[in-house]
Amino acid sequence: MEGGFLKNLSSLQKDALKEIGNVGAGNAATAFAQFLDCKIEMTVPSVEILSISEVPEITGGMEKVVVGVLLSVLGEAPGSILLILSEESTVNLLEIVLEQNIDLTGLDEVQTSAVKEIGNILAGSYLNALNQMTGFNLIQSVPAFCYDMAGAILSSSMIPISEESDYALLIETKFIKGDSEIEGYFFLIPNHGSLEKILGSLGLETNE
Repeated sequence: MEGGFLKNLSSLQKDALKEIGNVGAGNAATAFAQFLDCKIEMTVPSVEILSISEVPEITGGMEKVVVGVLLSVLGEAPGSILLILSEESTVNLLEIVLEQNIDLTGLDEVQTSAVKEIGNILAGSYLNALNQMTGFNLIQSVPAFCYDMAGAILSSSMIPISEESDYALLIETKFIKGDSEIEGYFFLIPNHGSLEKILGSLGLETNE
């Protein structure tokens, strides 16, 4: 099935999924600014539907060291959410949130909790957009944190995911506060059948 479902999506269906990503990114920027209590600018997000097999290269390659936050999505259209941040973006994020110099090689519990909380806020923002547009009641699990090579993170986290899904919705956006940039790769990975349910709720049923 891999690739086939994606190829069969109409431009209207892809546009609907991209609109969910755009609304979610706007929600995320608002929530992020409220959390930090300051003005946050956001670049126009890039939204794509891609095969699971493409995920490692999107994040910079299998050996690229990154920070990941993984959450499960529960409800009518279950799946997973994976947020990937570069080391530089993670440092910028933590220095904004905690107002202290950060060394990723010695992250403590407060610092990892801050990254997880941001992941939680961003995930909730995207799920709210999805819920508003579909009428679903999707909720996220407690986030898990990992700091490793992308290949190791994706192997450990994606093995159970890849058994359920062949594709992911990628929302790539950049948040800017002053001179600091936080670039995030946000993957919504629906379980098998969930994307069809999402499209069906929008009146855009698939042929499969």
